[in-house]
Amino acid sequence: MERAAGSAEAPHEAAPLLPRPPAPSSGTAGVPAAPGGKGPAGGAGPGGRLPAGPCSARCTLALLAHGALLVAYALRAALSIAIIAITGGSPPSGNHSAPGPRLPQVGAPVYNWSAETQGIVLSSFFYGYGLTQALGGYGAGLFGGKLVLGSGLLLSSALTLLVPRAAELGMGVLVGLQALLGLAQGVIFPAQYTLWAKWAPPLERSRLMNIADAGCTFGTFSALLVAGIICQSLGWPLVFYIFGGVGCAWCLCWFLLVYEDPASHPWISAGEREYIMSSLAHQGSSHGRSLPLGAMAKSLPVWAIAIACFCTDWLFYMLLTSMPTFMSNVLHFDLRENGLLSSLPYIGNGLGHILAGLLADFLLARRVLGTAAVRKLFSALGMLLPSVFLVVVPYIGSSSTAAVVLLTLALTIISMTGAGININHIDIAPRYAGFLLGVTNTFGIIAGIIAPTADLQEGWRNAFFVAAALNVFGLIFYVAFGSGTVQGWAREDGVHEWSSVLL
Repeated sequence: MERAAGSAEAPHEAAPLLPRPPAPSSGTAGVPAAPGGKGPAGGAGPGGRLPAGPCSARCTLALLAHGALLVAYALRAALSIAIIAITGGSPPSGNHSAPGPRLPQVGAPVYNWSAETQGIVLSSFFYGYGLTQALGGYGAGLFGGKLVLGSGLLLSSALTLLVPRAAELGMGVLVGLQALLGLAQGVIFPAQYTLWAKWAPPLERSRLMNIADAGCTFGTFSALLVAGIICQSLGWPLVFYIFGGVGCAWCLCWFLLVYEDPASHPWISAGEREYIMSSLAHQGSSHGRSLPLGAMAKSLPVWAIAIACFCTDWLFYMLLTSMPTFMSNVLHFDLRENGLLSSLPYIGNGLGHILAGLLADFLLARRVLGTAAVRKLFSALGMLLPSVFLVVVPYIGSSSTAAVVLLTLALTIISMTGAGININHIDIAPRYAGFLLGVTNTFGIIAGIIAPTADLQEGWRNAFFVAAALNVFGLIFYVAFGSGTVQGWAREDGVHEWSSVLL
């Protein structure tokens, strides 16, 4: 999720030059245009910009954030594929496809969980995950993104180590542990958003945040690829011990190497520190203890983003949590094949996310389209095309290859919404983007709670049709009411020059 950067003359939009803002003051984001369109004041290099080299502090932060999100998503996806080994590989009751082979267990216990039980276990993560989204964005604004993100990742890593013991104690204990894991991870993404507000110059937000965000899908890819091999070779409990241990180790790197802002970084060059701080000096301060909740609740663009997030996340979480079971029970792949084939769509999603961000930046920088048009275009492509692929899957017969290709295309193209509805948070409310992201993500988490259970109980064909219909509905609502303009309630006195974003 990132804010697409604009041109050097108008960093927030493909729009005419904005008036020069007042003298620099502390803030979170934004690049003022210098007189004559020569770029951000205090910068260096062509157009006043200081290129982000591979050893720059902000690129290092992007790699560390990529690793943090990779670990976080690997932790949350581990159970999705390990549950096949946990239940012995037998199809859930109520699934009418032909039974798949039982999997060899390497000294690991096997639990005879019904389809309903499996759905509850997979969904329980989201019970907690949705509760701390807004709290994470609000807390990161007060206490700092580094502390909130690192603490959430450390706690979720420690809880992952306890999953085998929780399963042994009973399904209820495992459900509770998964809910706690969701509580811990719910703060991670909003906190990352808050951290980037202090580090990413607007003209570089897309590339930096895309590098970090790619960790989400590559983390899922890693889990789906590695977890199956571990289950068959070492037993499913080792999945959680290994993943949790790696997470704890990465948290040590996070707390030692990440700094809250350029001013507190001891090794950053003076030129880079000056460039980042001057480029972010005029967008206004981040939110304080009070928030314009009433204005947010009455804002149609906020509702448009929230509904679109709900519909898109329904499809995404359905595939994230249920694709391994679909591969095993419907396409009849064994666990080793399942992990590999289930992970392919996430490679496409990660690469598609980066390419979509670059393309969106190109369109804005060249003034081909305005912000609202770019957001709606990328959202339309990312929501409509995957819906078509899902409708086709049930009609392709026994061709497992075609099913994998279509599901891979669906998860690849849905990444285009990263340059649409996801970035739109910053377009309409840059000061409250972290909190607003948490609020709209909560709507998406509700979809994550419902979707896996619906998939296992209602049959795959109906599940695919429902996901496609929801995406079409969400797209229509977003196109009708979405906006690329900073809302009046999101502005700060004295900085109206930068907030006068044009469609």
